[in-house]
Amino acid sequence: MNLRSPLDYLTVFKTTTRGRWDVATPVAMAGLSLLGVAFIYSAVLQSPLHHNDWIKQLVFLGAGAALYLAVSLIDYRFWVSIAHWLYLGCIVTLVLVLLPGIGLESGGSQRWINLGFFNYQPSETAKIAVLLMVASLLIHSPIGTVQQSLGALGKLGLAVGVPMFLIWRQPDLKSLIVLPPMVFSMLYVSKLSTRFFAVALGAFLVILGIVALDSRNYMRFMDEHNYSYSKENQGKYQVTTWVPLLDYQRNRIVSFIAPDKVDTKGTENTWNVRQSLISVGSGGLTGQGWMQGAQAQLGYLPRAVAHNDFIFSVIAEEKGFLGSLTVLGLFGLVLFNGIRIAGLARDRLGTLLALGVTVLFAVHVFVNIAMTIGLVPITGIPLPFISYGGSFVLSCCLLQGLVQSVYRFRKDFT
Repeated sequence: MNLRSPLDYLTVFKTTTRGRWDVATPVAMAGLSLLGVAFIYSAVLQSPLHHNDWIKQLVFLGAGAALYLAVSLIDYRFWVSIAHWLYLGCIVTLVLVLLPGIGLESGGSQRWINLGFFNYQPSETAKIAVLLMVASLLIHSPIGTVQQSLGALGKLGLAVGVPMFLIWRQPDLKSLIVLPPMVFSMLYVSKLSTRFFAVALGAFLVILGIVALDSRNYMRFMDEHNYSYSKENQGKYQVTTWVPLLDYQRNRIVSFIAPDKVDTKGTENTWNVRQSLISVGSGGLTGQGWMQGAQAQLGYLPRAVAHNDFIFSVIAEEKGFLGSLTVLGLFGLVLFNGIRIAGLARDRLGTLLALGVTVLFAVHVFVNIAMTIGLVPITGIPLPFISYGGSFVLSCCLLQGLVQSVYRFRKDFT
């Protein structure tokens, strides 16, 4: 596929047929966003520090709606035609956030840049830049057997590896783990040799084994030195090993596989997930009522995370199984529609973009909800359109705007 000048695709915006809009996804997005605002309000009701966050979320959603509309109105091929410039800008911001005096440090991580009116998180735009860059490389590169595709794979490895390395340096594990599934889904529909995926699966299993062995060695090290797993002892093991994990990340893994070992009293590393499980379990069929959830209102579910990472727990407690099912149904509609639009796309580029976005959202939804019910370790992955966060809301709206653009311009080929 040959992409023309970016200006050629902006002219399509002026002449495109009216009335070709997919309404299912925007309706689901609106429903999820309204639920998010309502339960953010409930979660921060008793929190003086976060009391106005629901108002900020409304502002973010308003800006996100405008961004969604703007991206939807422009041919998706325009965004891919300038992918290299967007990617370069992404790399620049990922470098800037690591510089002292520019990046804001919080909780041992340096992930945000203060723009005055809100804190911008470069890793969120990195997802978009990587999506567009991978799509651009795939449509310009021959894909077949592994031997034929080595050049393309080398370029892809560099294009994905550089931002992943910079994100790891922050560190921001939650943004890091969502990129590989998105990229592999795009490679899969590009009909890459199955041997590549076999090798990739083998590499994944090796990495998983290394992490498991490292976690075992970490526990043995802490036991031999009679160290507790508290914050004051974090950092003592990581300087003795070559595995690029920080001790607080190891604590999260060990908290999942051996919670009683890391937190014998249940008041430290495992507190959040324990309270989340209580929240979800106490909701019953219809919940305890909006703003009536004891875990969030009394602060047992920590107020710093109740309105973002653990917002699903608040919904489950206050609206029960039926409320949780409503959220899952709306997400199911978004994901199913994304796959449908990927199938309707008239070119490989449209399929790559729609599928990449859909897989990215699927990972966010699965990992966030699984985290709140103790099925996976805590990673801090937010829930799209529901969790509080400016950069995340804007990136979600922009990504879904790309999918809408694929639907709207699927017939405009010359």
